[in-house]
Amino acid sequence: MFHRFYPMGVAATRIGNNGPPVGVGTTMTVRATWNGAVLAESDRTVIVEGNHYFPTEDVHSEYFEASDTHTVCPWKGEASYHTVVVGDARNDDAAWFYPEPKDAAKEITDRVAFWKGVTVAEV
Repeated sequence: MFHRFYPMGVAATRIGNNGPPVGVGTTMTVRATWNGAVLAESDRTVIVEGNHYFPTEDVHSEYFEASDTHTVCPWKGEASYHTVVVGDARNDDAAWFYPEPKDAAKEITDRVAFWKGVTVAEV
């Protein structure tokens, strides 16, 4: 559903607006939840601009539907979105990813981030 799989990597990594790493965080498990469902859980997130990007293999794809929404970030590239669906509840475009990020954002290849009321927290 999210195109590719990310090879095993390091624990949480932070990259800044210009792309290059600005530091490596400590190992932590981070969980994304919405409407009582665990959407993703990982100890290998990458943090970009305050958002945790989860490896696609740690995302529960049964809660996602593809969206036609796309946006462009000048340094990350074109983002694609998914609607989160839990039971009868829908959260349009609450998950995003970069199918082909620019070189400055290669660390988020095959990773998914969340917003719009999805709770992302260390567990």
